Amino acid sequence: MAYTDFIAAIDLGSSHMVGMVGTKDTSGALSIVAYEVEKSDTCIRRGCVYNIKDTAYKIVGLIRKLENKLGGARIGKVYIGVGGQSLRTINHTVSKILGTGVVTEETLQEMDRECSEYRPEMLDVLDIASPLYSLDNHSESQPVGMSCSRIEAHYKLIVGRPSLRHAVTTNMVEHIKVDVAGVIVAPLALADLILTDQAKENGCALIDFGAGVTSVTLYKSGKLAGLYVIPLGSHLITRDLMSLDNLPEKEAERIKRTNGNAIWEKEKDPQMIPVDLADGRHGSVKSTDVNHVVEARIREIIENIYARFEDAGVTNEPGYKIVIAGNGSVLKNLREALSNRFNMEVSYAAVRKDLIVEGEMIANNLEYTTAAALLLKGTENCALYVVPEPEVKKPEPAPEPKIVAPEPKEITPDPEPEVKKQEPEIKAPTPPKTPKSTKPKGKGWFGTLWEKAERAADDIGQKIGDTMKEEE
Repeated sequence: MAYTDFIAAIDLGSSHMVGMVGTKDTSGALSIVAYEVEKSDTCIRRGCVYNIKDTAYKIVGLIRKLENKLGGARIGKVYIGVGGQSLRTINHTVSKILGTGVVTEETLQEMDRECSEYRPEMLDVLDIASPLYSLDNHSESQPVGMSCSRIEAHYKLIVGRPSLRHAVTTNMVEHIKVDVAGVIVAPLALADLILTDQAKENGCALIDFGAGVTSVTLYKSGKLAGLYVIPLGSHLITRDLMSLDNLPEKEAERIKRTNGNAIWEKEKDPQMIPVDLADGRHGSVKSTDVNHVVEARIREIIENIYARFEDAGVTNEPGYKIVIAGNGSVLKNLREALSNRFNMEVSYAAVRKDLIVEGEMIANNLEYTTAAALLLKGTENCALYVVPEPEVKKPEPAPEPKIVAPEPKEITPDPEPEVKKQEPEIKAPTPPKTPKSTKPKGKGWFGTLWEKAERAADDIGQKIGDTMKEEE
């Protein structure tokens, strides 16, 4: 079956990029249709595209693989998630004097328009979080219908370097020949997929431990309190482990996942971990050395996160909770290390069940969670609609004149003329000559004349005969 209405999104991660296609029902719940993965460590660093051509090539490959699972449908545009190290929030305030007026919906819309027109220097506004309102210096969450002399709206603008958006719009479109339906701030989309409205109201933070960066999204009283992207990720732990006996990257990554510990534990008998070295050699590293390296780097990342909590003013918030996500969150004892430093409850992320109809297990896979979050933010149909060419009706040929053949008449052959059989002519026998003496004599003058002629002829013949005899 070919799909004609779906949403397509691509998550540009530092270690891998994920392409995903899904559909939504009337309530907005998501069904995941297809997904594919491509490695991106050669073209994306710390969440930013640095090799546009290679990135575009991989995106094209993702799109082709996804189309093979769509029953013949084609992808005409995609949503792309961004979360580079330059991403952060800045404060912006819009105020309006009302005198003795009343706050209306038109008042708030006018303030929103003024905020959207603001252009900070050397920065690109990627998104605007819903504001906090202050009426005559008193905070109000629902100001419509209330009277005041002055209203202020305190916005959180999600900004980044202008090149962040440009790299995935203008440049990418030129290479992949596919339109970009929209650029979505990945950490915000991920927070909406995982955190409930009640959790945001009570106060919570979502920390996404990625390979290249660590994203921190903070909420307080239901509003965005801050968004920070720390340029430190779990891949730094892998690089640190590579310094132990010149480990290959693949072996260092394996050791981090299987033996790494966020909390160093003193061991009486250090374990020797076998490793495969370059050129087919074999070796081993001490588990104590591995834990020293892992704990040192994790402590650095945690301290940077703590500084962002202090900047947002949520460090001492009662009941504040932390949710951790991302491939880096599976490190042993990471949850305990965070809980000890922040003195807060820490839990692992799980997608909200009310948002996923089909594919919940896929969305809960740490590798695909962000891509699923991007799909939920998409609103446009990404299927390529091919306008059918107007059917040109060929002029019908003029009907050939119908030649009606005359019905064959039954031809009755003319009766053959009767051929009279000629009876053989019976010739009468020639009568013997009658001697002159016996020839009848005619009567009258004619008879007399005839007789005279005969006698004369006889006489001449007699004379000729006589003469011939004499000559002989």
